[in-house]
Amino acid sequence: MGFVRSVRRDLIVIVQFDENGPGIGEVVFVHNPANSLLLVNHLGENGLAVCLNISGDQTIEKGMQVEATGKGIEIPVGKATIGRVLDALGNPLDGQPKLDGKEIPRKNIFKLPPRANSFGAVKPEILETGIKVIDFFTPFVKGRKIGIIGGAGVGKTVLTMELIYNIAKSGEGISFFTGIGERIREGHELYETLKKRELLGNTCMFFGQMDKNPVQRALVGISAAAAAEYLRDTEHKDILFFIDNMYRYVQARNELSTILNQIPSEGGYEPTIFSDIKILQDRLSSNENGSITAVQTIYVPADDLSDPAVQMIQHQLDSTIVLSRKVAEQGIRPAVDLTRTTSSLLNPEVVGARHYDLSVRAMGLVQKHEALKSIIAIIGENELSPADRRDFTKARQLIEFFSQDLFVTEELNGTAGQYFSREKTINEVEAILEDKPLAKDSK
Repeated sequence: MGFVRSVRRDLIVIVQFDENGPGIGEVVFVHNPANSLLLVNHLGENGLAVCLNISGDQTIEKGMQVEATGKGIEIPVGKATIGRVLDALGNPLDGQPKLDGKEIPRKNIFKLPPRANSFGAVKPEILETGIKVIDFFTPFVKGRKIGIIGGAGVGKTVLTMELIYNIAKSGEGISFFTGIGERIREGHELYETLKKRELLGNTCMFFGQMDKNPVQRALVGISAAAAAEYLRDTEHKDILFFIDNMYRYVQARNELSTILNQIPSEGGYEPTIFSDIKILQDRLSSNENGSITAVQTIYVPADDLSDPAVQMIQHQLDSTIVLSRKVAEQGIRPAVDLTRTTSSLLNPEVVGARHYDLSVRAMGLVQKHEALKSIIAIIGENELSPADRRDFTKARQLIEFFSQDLFVTEELNGTAGQYFSREKTINEVEAILEDKPLAKDSK
């Protein structure tokens, strides 16, 4: 038993315990009408515990009794969570009954699963998304990590919603969507889209959106990862894990660091930024039971790709899809900047020799197109050599080919969405490069 010694900035509660106080990561509760939950962040001397006020309850006062639970944050996991929308503590946000009962397993979100055994040589398995530019330049490979990077308003969330929709429609595996610090409206639109099209049966959602305090925004990603781990290890499921937005997770941790009076790192972020990112990313992994394929949007502050947090997140990824404002202004959707989009998975061993060779040729044309644009701006296209004019026109045709109508925007623009198989995309790119006619539905 202990008592509240002081409350700082609403979210930090200092609790005085006796010698047998709680451990780090343990939940304690205040004896007040709300039974407010606190999370022990770190321990001080003489039985002091620095706790995070999870709900942000402002009725906590000095002198109130506090009792340890002997447990960490435990959330419901398993099949019962599929089709549900939950918060960082596993409470429902969809208006449906709370997930209680002995038949529903619960998991401590901070408890790490056993270390994975070595896979050995496992043949990469490509997951088709139906989006031309992604399947061709940044193929999804089961168990790997992909990032969608861009500034505000370039279509990161829309592209993520399209990926979830296409994959949920295919019925392959289970999709987890984790909303961290983003707009409530966007999460609601995704939920309604999947519900309307009867696709919630393969999807689980966790939300800690921008209306939540930084404690909950920092916890929701960990909670979703714990729920995904359980389905992977116990139900032997393959998981597609979407995070929108990974930068907001860093931002939430940074806010907590400021409140805790920690000295920031040289880049202005929390001193633990590397471990904050690394711990969450390492949990999005695969083992002999199943796989977790992670797709993460990453907001770029001021469109600066050199931002320390963006760079640190990128180091954990296998592929990065860069969305550009300049490309969006040309009316190309998804607004992918092909010259800055990269993937370590685009190699002959993963995608095959034909796909790889075509990607090299296509990227060469796109890069030449970028180089010629500045020349054309000065002397005009007619002054180019016939070969350069031909390559410039072909590159423009290729760039326009990768523009695609999306299913999740059908009601907004009145244009039906398109799904392209990876094989069809490869065939059409080859037709452009070889000056052959395209299929009628490829434009």
